[in-house]
Amino acid sequence: MAVANVYFAHPLLDSIASEFIIEPSTIGIVITITQICYALGLLLLVPLGDLLNQRRVIIGQMLMLVVALVVVGISPTSIVFFIGIAVVGLLATVTQTLVAFASTLAVPAERGRVLGFVTSGLVIGILLARTFAGIIADLGGWRSVYLVSAVLILILAVLLHKELPGTVHKRSSLSYPKLLHSVLMLFVQERILVIRGILALLIFTVFSTFWTSLVLPLSSPPYSFSHTAIGAFGLAGVSGALAAARAGRLADRGLGQLTTGVALVLLMLSWFFINFISYSIVVLVIGIILLDLAVQAVHVTNQSMILTVQPEAGSRLTAAYMFFYSIGSATGSIVSTNIYANYGWEAVCLFGVSVSALALVFWMATYRLAKEIRQK
Repeated sequence: MAVANVYFAHPLLDSIASEFIIEPSTIGIVITITQICYALGLLLLVPLGDLLNQRRVIIGQMLMLVVALVVVGISPTSIVFFIGIAVVGLLATVTQTLVAFASTLAVPAERGRVLGFVTSGLVIGILLARTFAGIIADLGGWRSVYLVSAVLILILAVLLHKELPGTVHKRSSLSYPKLLHSVLMLFVQERILVIRGILALLIFTVFSTFWTSLVLPLSSPPYSFSHTAIGAFGLAGVSGALAAARAGRLADRGLGQLTTGVALVLLMLSWFFINFISYSIVVLVIGIILLDLAVQAVHVTNQSMILTVQPEAGSRLTAAYMFFYSIGSATGSIVSTNIYANYGWEAVCLFGVSVSALALVFWMATYRLAKEIRQK
């Protein structure tokens, strides 16, 4: 639910643009700002999970997130809206603290399976965010989406306060500045982090390219779909995300590299179907399933490989890895809406398949190096 707040705006971009008088070619800036602040939160807030009691960090962030969501929901001007949405992005990183927390609770042999389960929940939250936002927006306007979410996050914070265990891992003895420095040093020390991080940057550029720009053709003739109808396309992606949950188990069995290669081929193939948006909704849905299956499979495999490197630094490794994710998401958001406004849907698909191909080429080029690193 927490991560969904970063993605509620996707099916609402047309309404937000209309209310605050923002050009369609630049409305993707809403997602970009959210993702940039999400990246900052990853670097500044998630590492706190290695320093402080993770349970307290999680509950504290969720309560502050409630306040930020209310600000977005009642924002009288675009400036207040952008400030609020930026803070939402910053605090929504609580989901990654939860991922690292789950990793510390799992035994090493089961870590990939557990991460696959938790990450599937996060991705499903991302996808269903569009469905939820579409339905609520049609009932009460786009502002009601954020106000309803504030209530749900508050309820969730109360439940987690009761259910989450206390400290379950040894805390870092580093000071906060040294802790942040250690995050930056991970980029230098752990080559597998950089390799899988670059893959994350590329696949989430593709992911965000599709989901950010999708609302533009679907809200225009000949479809002119409602927010509910547009949000319902997130349901198609859920099946793909669920199917990819097995990727963590495959990684546990040493098949992470093979899983990655197959997934990247499927990612390229998905754009063939997505390009037929003007001719068949059924074909589009097939493309959505393939795209989300591929992205989720690589994402789960990435985390499974990375979090086994230094289990005691789970929060910092998660923060470092997800930084790549945020940069990719921010890039896809702003680039895709600009491409669509100037060149149309086919150009968006060309960009998507090109980045997908680049990810496949990068995986092939680093295959041997990544394998050697894993065997050490």
